[in-house]
Amino acid sequence: MNDLPNPITYAIPAFVLLMIVEIAVMRRRGGEAYATADTATSLLLGLGSTIAGALSAGLIYALAVGVYDFGGGTLQLPQFGFAWWAWPLCFLLDDLMYYVFHRSAHRVRWFWAAHVVHHSSQHYNLSTALRQTWTGFLALAFVFRLPLFLIFPPAMLFFCAGLNLIYQFWIHTEAVRRMPGWFEAVMNTPSHHRVHHGTNARYLDRNYAGVFIVWDRLFGTFEPERDDERIHYGLVHNLGSFNLLWAAFHEWAGIVRDVWQAPWRHKLNYLIREPGWSHDASRTTSADIRARWEAGRVADREIGKSRACAKGKES
Repeated sequence: MNDLPNPITYAIPAFVLLMIVEIAVMRRRGGEAYATADTATSLLLGLGSTIAGALSAGLIYALAVGVYDFGGGTLQLPQFGFAWWAWPLCFLLDDLMYYVFHRSAHRVRWFWAAHVVHHSSQHYNLSTALRQTWTGFLALAFVFRLPLFLIFPPAMLFFCAGLNLIYQFWIHTEAVRRMPGWFEAVMNTPSHHRVHHGTNARYLDRNYAGVFIVWDRLFGTFEPERDDERIHYGLVHNLGSFNLLWAAFHEWAGIVRDVWQAPWRHKLNYLIREPGWSHDASRTTSADIRARWEAGRVADREIGKSRACAKGKES
């Protein structure tokens, strides 16, 4: 059991087949699912991410084994092994840790510097799912799973993490509008994840789920897709380029620039504060954008009430 395969390897043919089906469905509806330059950038970023992951896999696995041995040895924690009932528990807790990681990746700039790559496409299709970072190891994304390695065998946890990523592939599409209500209530779906990729103020920093949307519902980060508000994909400030290296490293370059130029007392904040934060308030965060939008909604409602009152008096 310690030699479990990487399930993503076996899923690749299905990924290719689903992209072909998506293209056919979207063309039949009269739309274009893929733009050549954008898709090429996504695929090359995915290839680079695979190579980067392979280079760091040995070190991460050794770290995971060390944590597992520490949990069972020094800490004397109960460890579940490969019992049948441990598999669904492992999958569930791994998905919860993914939610924590994903939310942090939008709220802490150091983590965002790696994750931003996935959001940099202004298109939303299955190739976007493959647009992944080359710098996940540098960003320390693996630390979020370390607590689980104290009690679950590394092979089991890595296998469940692979299944989690496979699930997330199919939700990167506009070809599927809505799933049945019971499914939408519990599971992450294309509709929910389209919201997550939106730059509309209403949709910013919402729906962090990997597999189970219940985490967003429980922790107050859920936002449903609305039929009356078209989603705009990409970043608040889009790249404006299909340059592969810029797509992979632009946020790291921005961090280096900001840390270099900032006063000493603010340097650390450019690493740990939310994306868009600045010491002189010259930029806007997603919370700022959302707050302005909320204030605008309140103002519009008040204007609407005033007009209704005025109309009532006239009549």
